[in-house]
Amino acid sequence: MRGARSSSLAGVGHAVPDRRVDNAEIEARLGLEPGWIERRTGIRARHWVDDAETLSGLAAKAAEAALCDCGMARDDIALTLLATSTPDHLLPPSAPLLAHRLGLQNSGAIDLAGACSGFLYALTLADGFVRTQGRPVLVVAANILSRRINPAERASAVLFADAAGAVVLAPSSDTERGILGVDLASDGSRYDLISIPAGGSNRPFAPGMAVEDFLMTMRDGREMFTQAVDMMATSGARALAAAHLDAATIDRFVPHQANARIFDAVTDRLGIDPGKTVRTIETYGNSSAATIALSLSVSHRAKPFVSGEKLLLTAAGAGLTGGAVAFGT
Repeated sequence: MRGARSSSLAGVGHAVPDRRVDNAEIEARLGLEPGWIERRTGIRARHWVDDAETLSGLAAKAAEAALCDCGMARDDIALTLLATSTPDHLLPPSAPLLAHRLGLQNSGAIDLAGACSGFLYALTLADGFVRTQGRPVLVVAANILSRRINPAERASAVLFADAAGAVVLAPSSDTERGILGVDLASDGSRYDLISIPAGGSNRPFAPGMAVEDFLMTMRDGREMFTQAVDMMATSGARALAAAHLDAATIDRFVPHQANARIFDAVTDRLGIDPGKTVRTIETYGNSSAATIALSLSVSHRAKPFVSGEKLLLTAAGAGLTGGAVAFGT
């Protein structure tokens, strides 16, 4: 079938490593008083991989769960999009290996490096592909950030986690499903608020470079907080307007789980009932692009999505990149 009126959320899944790291372990290492991390971030624990786990392996577990949830034949998947900031290698991309692991014989595959907003960008591209080509798309968001944390930098060491989430979008004739409104944003003037300074073509590896140059750093946490709230709230309002929805019509608010205080501020700005917020940060921490996909899966397991629900997804992160999607189930 060529073309479709809309897309539908056909399957969801998520995966986290077995190792759970509670705040006490990190607080002891950094010399922080007990409870410091939770008070400032809303995080109680996060999951980190062991030495043998790979990004493509973690992503495959979440993708398997989503494919099983939708019950679709694997030969039907036409495209695999992998949103990640921590691919297995700088070259080649990890998505073709992921598709191979999953037995997706008829699927194109590509990585998307959108940092914390990567899943929203991938979802937007997937929705467009489904509408124009009339074929299903697998969207996976996964990160292994524990290997990029500078354990001596408090601002980032307390936040980041490893996780993967996945969704399958399928063609639909129902125009109240899929993406109803979208707003994507960027602000390159704040390009270096969160970064890994070396390893790219601007600063490739050279003998004598410090290990810290290849680890994540957050230059100004307060500024990042302010910018994230503004970008998520502004894009959220625009996505709702594009969908002709208001805050009261949203059934579930699914924000990027960067910091509980950030998405609490966003709900206040948008006028969304805080009780509608899907919160996974307490248990799973901040896994960048993976958090929204993971949260969709966790929320669906707790209370399955029903036809007609309206979701608002918002994110902002390094780059700065961000945006929001109003989505119908």
